[in-house]
This record gives sequence, structure tokens and C-alpha cells, in this order.
Amino acid sequence: MKTVILFGASSAIAQSYVNHLSQQATQFNIICVSSSNINHSDKSVTYFHSDYSVQSLSELTDSLKSQQVELAQVIIFNGQLHNNQHMPEKKLEDINSDYFMQLMHSNTLVPLLCMQSIMPLLNHKVHCTITALSARVGSINDNKLGGWYTYRASKSALNMLFKTAAIELARRAKNTKLVLFHPGTTDTELSKPFQKNVPADKLFTPEFVAQQLFKFTYDNPQLELNGEPAYLDWQGNTIKW
Repeated sequence: MKTVILFGASSAIAQSYVNHLSQQATQFNIICVSSSNINHSDKSVTYFHSDYSVQSLSELTDSLKSQQVELAQVIIFNGQLHNNQHMPEKKLEDINSDYFMQLMHSNTLVPLLCMQSIMPLLNHKVHCTITALSARVGSINDNKLGGWYTYRASKSALNMLFKTAAIELARRAKNTKLVLFHPGTTDTELSKPFQKNVPADKLFTPEFVAQQLFKFTYDNPQLELNGEPAYLDWQGNTIKW
């Protein structure tokens, strides 16, 4: 049975993705990794608690190797935009070093460590997509408004790391495709403070985003194995770097 690993599985989009997978004709072995406790009634889903430390992720790697999973898809939902003390910056004076380091850790380093943890499961025979939730504001080309220094930087850095990893994986696991996915403004806690000026038809439910995510990242014939990551929005359109 094909295995799907979901990191950051407590997020609303991740939980909707689990529900969407359960509705497919194909049966999946679903492994959800989260730092939060999740109420799970679905016995077909395996939950792994992790604080995303190197030690914790190493334990996950050992567990996955012992199960000899048939890896088909990995999605990394981890990410952060604001906390109780700080919101995205409007001007240079708003930059705070603690907030900057926290977002760089959550949005950039943790996804890379998640990818690192499943590397032992990859080889040239494995056909797999590895997707991280990025954002359009991570595009240097698309930045016409400024502001949001830290969040932009963390997502741009994530994009660069995935581009670098894609070059390595072309040599080590040629049938693995990396994808950076912009979900659009989704009705979750992450976007709550910024929904006021979002048109109704541009505020998406987690269920809709999960459907689009599955459509464009699982068994999508347009995802070329070209040594490059795909950088897609919720419509499947390519975003300029």
C-alpha cells in the first residue's frame, strides 16, 4: 500500500487532506507527524509525535525504515506567520530578531529537517513527490508591495533550499519531485488577522485547498522530472521565482 507522510499534521489543511485521501479509490497508508496531540479516531492513520528536533526526527526515520514503507508522497505543512507578540512587519522599524529567528526556524529549517528525515527512504526506484507549503510572497519577482520582511525572507529561503535539494535528488533519487505550493488565503488561524480585505471568492476553505493540493501534487503528469522544483499556486499555475 502506498504511504503518504504528512508533517505538521495538526493544521487545518493537513486534517482536510487526510479526509480527502480517505475518499479516494486508492487506499493509502497515512502517517501523520505533529508536535501537537491530535484526536484520532481513524485507525487507518498512524500518528507520530515529534518536536522536530534532530533526535525526534531520527526516531521517525528509524520507525519508517523498520516498516519498509512504500513511499509515494510527503507533504510538509509546517509554517508560521505571526505569534502573540509580533505580526508581519509594515516597516523596517518593526523588525524583531526573536520573531525573525522563530519564523526562519518554523518556515525554513523545520521543512528541511523533515526532508532530511525521509532521505533514507528515497532511491532511484522510488516514485515520490515532496511538497512544502510556500507562499507567493516568497517570490522575489512578485514582490511589488514590500513589507512582511521576515515572512517573505523565510519563504524565499525555503524556495532556495528546495531548489538546491532538487539538484541533489536528481543525482540520488531521480524519480523524486519537489514541489512548493502556494495555497492562497485559507480560512485558518494563520490568516485570521488578515481576512478582512480578502474577497469572499479568494478566501478558501481548508477542504478546497486540500483538493487542489492533491490534484496538483499527487500523480500529476505535468510535474516533470527535470531536476527543478515546481513552484505552483492553488490553481496549478507556475509562480515566478
